[in-house]
Amino acid sequence: MPTYTVTNSNFYISYKQQKKIAEGITKVHNIVTGANTYFAQVIFNKTKKNNHFMGGKIVKEPSLFLLGQIRSGRAKEIKDKLISDLKDVLVKNSNLDETQVWVYINDLPPSQMIEYGAVLPESGKEKEWFSNLSPKLRKKLSALEK
Repeated sequence: MPTYTVTNSNFYISYKQQKKIAEGITKVHNIVTGANTYFAQVIFNKTKKNNHFMGGKIVKEPSLFLLGQIRSGRAKEIKDKLISDLKDVLVKNSNLDETQVWVYINDLPPSQMIEYGAVLPESGKEKEWFSNLSPKLRKKLSALEK
C-alpha cells in the first residue's frame, strides 16, 4: 500500500513520462506520509478510443486520472497535501493543464489489506511489521527503498 492507478484518456504517455510519474508519486507519498517507498506501487492504464464518457457524451480531450488507495488513519492536512502534490506531479509530467487532471484518494483500513503475504500495519507501525518479515523479503524490500 499504496496502490496508485494512473489512467490516461485520449493521449499517449511515453515510458519516460510513466517512469517520471511513478517516481514522483512514490516520492510524494514517502515525503508526505512517511511511508516507506517499497509500499508504493503505480500501475498505468489507457482507455481505448471512444471508451470515455462524461455526462453521457463521448470525451475527446485528453484527461489523466489518478486513483490512490492508501491506508486510513492519516490527518486531513496530510491527505490535502498528498492530493495537491500528486496533482502537481501529474501536471508537470503529462504536460496537461490542471483542469485535465483528476486525483482521488480512498482510505482503506490496513487490517483489510495483505501485501507480501502479511496484513498491513497501521500507519506508523511499519518498522515492527517489517521486522516480522522473512530475511529474504526484508532484503528484497530494502533494495526497493530509495
